Order: sequence, then C-alpha cells, then structure tokens
Amino acid sequence: MPTLERRVAIVTGGSRSVGYGIAAGLCEAGATVYVTGRTITERTAARLAKFGGRAVALVCDHDDDAQVAAAFERVEDREGRLDVLVNNAWGGYHRLRNRKAFPGYAWKAPFWEQPREIWDEMFRVGVRSSYVASAIAARTMLRQRSGLIVSISFYAGRRYYGNVPYGVAKAATDRLAKDMAVELRPHGVASVSLYPGHVTDAKKSPSPKRESAQFVGRAVAALAADPDVLRRSGQVQVAAQLAREYGFTDTDGTQPEPYDEL
Repeated sequence: MPTLERRVAIVTGGSRSVGYGIAAGLCEAGATVYVTGRTITERTAARLAKFGGRAVALVCDHDDDAQVAAAFERVEDREGRLDVLVNNAWGGYHRLRNRKAFPGYAWKAPFWEQPREIWDEMFRVGVRSSYVASAIAARTMLRQRSGLIVSISFYAGRRYYGNVPYGVAKAATDRLAKDMAVELRPHGVASVSLYPGHVTDAKKSPSPKRESAQFVGRAVAALAADPDVLRRSGQVQVAAQLAREYGFTDTDGTQPEPYDEL
C-alpha cells in the first residue's frame, strides 16, 4: 500500500460512485483529501475518514467558476500545498440518473436525436470544469515544483461507445491531459488521463471485468506515490494495468482485467 501521509489532494465530484471511491483510495493511503460536490456533507467526509487519512467536504458546483476558485483558495489557505488533483466532476449522466425528469431519454440514440443540452452538460461539467480546476491547481503545484493532475476519462475517447457527445468529451479530456503535460513537465508536475473499467460501487464477488470504485482510487494513490510519475505524464493510464505494474489489488483481493484495449 503506498503512503501519502502529509500529501494533500482534491477530488472533484467525490460525493458518490467513482469520485467517492477515488477519495477512499487516497484516504486509505493516508492523504488529506478535500472532496467537492454540490450536495456533499460532513457525513460523507466522516465515512471517508474511516478509510484512514483525513477527509474534508467542500460544497462546490463545478459549473460555477467562482465557487471553484473559492474552494481551491480554502485548501491553499488551510494546507499551503496541493499534491494531487483528480478531475472527476461530470455532468454527462444527469439524464440517466434522473429518469423521471427525462422520460424517454435514450443514451444510445443517434446524435441527431440527442438533445443538444447533453453536449453542454458533458462539456461544462466535464471538459471545461477539468480545465478550470487544473488551471487553478497548477499555480500551487508550480510553486512546489511537484504535483499530479489526474483527469478521469474512458475508452470512449479512443473508439465509439454508443453516444457521440460522450466520445467527443472523453477524447477532449484525453487531449487536455496530454497537452497540459507538455507545459507542466518543465515544472515537475505530471498530468495523465485515467481509464477505469466497468465500475460497480459495491463489488460483492470476484469478476474479471468489473472493479470497485475504491480500486480506481488505489490506482490514483499508486501514481501519486510514484517518485518517477513524470515518465507517465501525457499518457493514458488504465487502472487495471496499473494494478499489475504497481502490485495493488481490488477490495476483494483480485486484479481485474482491463475492460477494453487502448
């Protein structure tokens, strides 16, 4: 298990699912983890703290630049440093999670039948929010001459996965991570995009093609603890492959297989 004691991390959109699991994995490694979300509460932070480290809830809507700036300023004031930023906030599943409000919505409908708003949802709280958070975090990391920015993406950035706006948003996320890496490298700061596999919030039995959300967090923790993480900067990383390279397992003790090929 990597040790991230005295390291400070921010996980955006960490109140549930993958974001919560990432925060749990970082807490497990001993980090101080600030977790943002529109409705996040101290109860969530208390649950995360049981994994280890320290968790702090930051109410923040990543569709509002002023709220984002205020949240990051709070971390800077309190901690004086920032070692890890995980860009996980994502508005693209809003319709899937609110079926009653959006009856009849079909994720795999062709692009000419997709509501135009879904493009905006994915790019505002997704690509744009990752860009804004990274720009703010970079200023702190540059002063330290160290840091890691992880942008959560998916295989849809490489091939068609049934939804055109989704694929374009994930491809943009990958390119954002890659281009930021070029400008950050001279300052000792790494930037990668990370592909989870088929994530299930509560993995109850071994399954080679499924992984827990906390497993993704362990992948981030392994990257953050790697003193030579700059060698990976600008690249797409796959959580399941990192498990084999760094030697960590999922919560059930297994090492899931990569969900797809790059």
